[in-house]
Amino acid sequence: MLHTLEITTTKRDELRDITREVISFVKKSGVRSGVIVVYCPHTTAGIAINENADPDVKHDVLMRLDEVYPWEHPKYRHAEGNTASHLKSITTGPSQSIIIHDGELLLGRWQGIYFCEFDGPRRRQCFLKILEG
Repeated sequence: MLHTLEITTTKRDELRDITREVISFVKKSGVRSGVIVVYCPHTTAGIAINENADPDVKHDVLMRLDEVYPWEHPKYRHAEGNTASHLKSITTGPSQSIIIHDGELLLGRWQGIYFCEFDGPRRRQCFLKILEG
């Protein structure tokens, strides 16, 4: 069972909470036990799980990633000029796997699933795949 999320981002760097969309897909699937894989097929974006209760966490994460991977650096060689976005994508990773138990995602109380945009604004896709079992 595969589902495509269409995501439009509005900023160069953005953590977009997609938890509700993922939960909705799991509910509609009727799957009671298994794993859902949330996968990003883009080299300048990623998927992360982190706190979604305090919006300052998103700010702090993006701020620190900018400090570690500045947009401009004299030694960058990538012709497109978006080396920082590739490095941020490598850091977050392209996917997350979440256990489904009794039809619910086993996320922690404060956890949310984020589509991490690092080279926006853009129109993006994110794939959801449920593995029953």
